[in-house]
Amino acid sequence: MANAITSCRIILSIVLLFFSTSSESFFIIYIITGFTDILDGIIARKFKFVTNFGSVFDTFGDIVFSAVYLIKILPMFNISLYMWIWLFTVAFIKVFNIVLGFISQNKFVSIHTSLNKITGVLVFILPLLHFFLGIECIIYLVLFISTIAAVQEGYLVYISQ
Repeated sequence: MANAITSCRIILSIVLLFFSTSSESFFIIYIITGFTDILDGIIARKFKFVTNFGSVFDTFGDIVFSAVYLIKILPMFNISLYMWIWLFTVAFIKVFNIVLGFISQNKFVSIHTSLNKITGVLVFILPLLHFFLGIECIIYLVLFISTIAAVQEGYLVYISQ
């Protein structure tokens, strides 16, 4: 069941590519996609469907959503070169953590920390908040927390060897 919900997130993420970010339909699908990310984990834990495949599949769903986010959402904002460099540095750290985990443990390692979840929530609500708040401050906050989360994740992968 949880994997079916993750499948829906992946499909809905791809569907977002075909809608304008200024359309109401885009934001309705976007919000539904976000809820599927929350729901799959809740269902997996509640019904004890937590598996290594499910964890990897959930992370794959996050990667697909993140790619769509980079393509569709981030261009909505006026992001400075400094912010883009910071963003790609965090992404590099996260990829490095995945590679480190795979090399050290011969399996895909996915660590879902509280900071990673907070980062996910902030990233998700960013396009919804930009209508009300100064976007630059929010982006700096997201980058700051995501940097700490990525470093923490790397540390946890390193010590779990």
